[in-house]
Amino acid sequence: MIVCMCKSVSDRTIRASIAEGMDSFDELQFELGVATCCGKCEESVREVMAQSGACATRCGVNHGASHAHPAAMPQAVPMTFYERKAA
Repeated sequence: MIVCMCKSVSDRTIRASIAEGMDSFDELQFELGVATCCGKCEESVREVMAQSGACATRCGVNHGASHAHPAAMPQAVPMTFYERKAA
């Protein structure tokens, strides 16, 4: 399934990148270009990371927190966007 429409990146591509050693959202964002255009795919990319076991804390998704007290919810993590320049 296509996760990032802007860059045509599928969940398989993300999983393959994770299997090759990319274990942070920033790395996936830089290498694959996910969430660098419109940003709508960020949550889906983080979900694929969580499902792949790539991140316990680095992807920003906490599956067990849905029933937690709001004060115990994790805070938003600042995102860094990398821009590639044309050669």
